[in-house]
Amino acid sequence: MRSLPLLPSLLLTVVISLIATTVKAQPNPHYVALLNDSMWFYEAQQSGRLPSTHRVPWRGDSALNDGSDNNIDLVGGYYDAGDYLKFTLPLSHSIALIAWGGIEWFDGYQKANQTEYLRNTVRWGTDWLMKAHPSDNELYVQVGDGEIDNNYWGPDTGIPSDRPSYKITSDAPGTDIAALTAAAFAASSYLFRNQLNDTSYADALQSHAESLYNFAETAQPMQLYTEAVSASKDYYEATTYTSPLVFAALWLFRATGNTSYRDKASNYFDQFKLGSMQVDVMDWSDQTGAVYVLGAQLDGSNTKYKDAAKKYLDTLINGGDPCSYTSGGLLWCGGDSDLNSLVPAQDTALLALLYGKIDSPEADYTDFATSQIKYMLGDNRMLTPYVCGVHMNSPHNPHHAGASGGTDISNIETSPPEEKYLLYGAIVGGPDQEDKFYDERNDWAQTEVALDYNAPFLGLIARQLSADTTEDPPYVSITEPRPYVTRSVRLEKWLVAVIVIVCIFVVAGLLYLCWCKRHAMANSWRAKQNNKAEAV
Repeated sequence: MRSLPLLPSLLLTVVISLIATTVKAQPNPHYVALLNDSMWFYEAQQSGRLPSTHRVPWRGDSALNDGSDNNIDLVGGYYDAGDYLKFTLPLSHSIALIAWGGIEWFDGYQKANQTEYLRNTVRWGTDWLMKAHPSDNELYVQVGDGEIDNNYWGPDTGIPSDRPSYKITSDAPGTDIAALTAAAFAASSYLFRNQLNDTSYADALQSHAESLYNFAETAQPMQLYTEAVSASKDYYEATTYTSPLVFAALWLFRATGNTSYRDKASNYFDQFKLGSMQVDVMDWSDQTGAVYVLGAQLDGSNTKYKDAAKKYLDTLINGGDPCSYTSGGLLWCGGDSDLNSLVPAQDTALLALLYGKIDSPEADYTDFATSQIKYMLGDNRMLTPYVCGVHMNSPHNPHHAGASGGTDISNIETSPPEEKYLLYGAIVGGPDQEDKFYDERNDWAQTEVALDYNAPFLGLIARQLSADTTEDPPYVSITEPRPYVTRSVRLEKWLVAVIVIVCIFVVAGLLYLCWCKRHAMANSWRAKQNNKAEAV
């Protein structure tokens, strides 16, 4: 057989190599869509005057008088969940996580051509947070009255106009929320300066971060913000202010390079004994787990962060108290998973992957995170990706007033029977401990959506794109409909105790009655015998 000339052979090799490189460079289209849809969800949560780039056709300008009760402009920002309240605490937590994921896996956003959406998603939140921080020692923490808002179910055109705004001040401080908002500003500042190349905006964010952190440190007494703003107590009450102080100091160190913030973080870490804290899942109420991982990332010479991070992750991932696994493989962390089961799994998976970037990826952590991502995306008993709008088995009835198309709060479930609008990209609360999901709008524990549900998801999907994951998400190959399941009757522990006590009393009463009856019969029999003896 005649061989090819040398030059054409080389050209052929180059062409094949270029084709292979081009094919390899194409990101998985399903993960691209997931990343895009997840930020589409944030657009569905936008409040205020919507930008021309807004992509949600059934949403319009809304809540245009927010802050007027205090003569301040608080128009804009994000609605927190399926209602129309705005809260600074979960927003700041969410922005910090989105920025963190964007920093670490920015190339994932680049591969998916989603960097502008990342910019817009973060900036819509931070623009509002800057409005909420009009002076050094003042931060607005809530807009809207929970009692009023929770009694309204309908579109954004009919939101009740009585929307009071609440703030913390030097006289009524909130250490936790001031620090966490400072962390959101600092993390976003780093993202805009180093990934998005917007120095001017990064400077503005940094200024707010430093000012708020000083407020958090100096306002006395140090306390949870719900001590000053009782209106938030039933909705977003943090468990500690110590972790946010360290979390914010670490982010300020990263954003500014000022080592005094690194030293503050280390000193507070020791002062509050965070290294020996009980292991709890990281979420908007407690950033301790995030402190461990971020500290290990930024202060590598200080082994206390790394030691705490490994202990934290090993405990949760290996099913130590308070966590275990459902039979289907979802991380389940006691009461933290009862109301939104996918949040602890996502947050822990995110921290596991972030830590893997520091200490050479450990198979156990990577495998764990991958298993949780796959579970969320369809590898579960319900054959359901818990992301709205990506598959026929996706949730159809998220607990969301605007998307529902309904107006009858007394009949949320059937008015209308199925969601009128698709809430693309929204992560729902998730299944129960038996891996069952019922897709019922009034079951907010399973079908609620919220800013903090999607925040870790963005990082997880960006990481999949960054890692050039070629395997499709599990839902791509699912052709069967979601299986029908029935609810198990679950009784509250106190009710079980009452039932047991009642049963004990009933049984004791029956035994007593039996004893009395037998005693009476015995007395009657003896009386008869005595009568017979007397007759003889």
